[in-house]
Amino acid sequence: MKYKELEKLVIEWAFNKGIIDKATPRAQADKTEEEVNELIEAVNAQKNGLESFINSKGKLVNTKEEIKDALGDILVTIIIGAELQGLQLEDCLESAYNVISKRTGKMIDGQFVKDNQ
Repeated sequence: MKYKELEKLVIEWAFNKGIIDKATPRAQADKTEEEVNELIEAVNAQKNGLESFINSKGKLVNTKEEIKDALGDILVTIIIGAELQGLQLEDCLESAYNVISKRTGKMIDGQFVKDNQ
């Protein structure tokens, strides 16, 4: 499936589950944070060379699959968050790209650190 199709399906799913009608932007941001924490947990397991690990929910999971699941869940939460704000995620991405495309900086310990401008 194409991204726009999937985005539409996620929004329809969120409407059908009552998320769009009852969630708040703050609650949705908290959900995104929860999913990001799951990604960090899986990336840490990967960094430690673990093919699988017991996650914070006590479940034995495949590290690579957990990373895939967490990234997908993060996308779902931000799609819903954008919808709650009356925004199109594509517009948010374009806005961010317009800022980062002009950014300078350097890599330090595996992370891009932007110059102070």
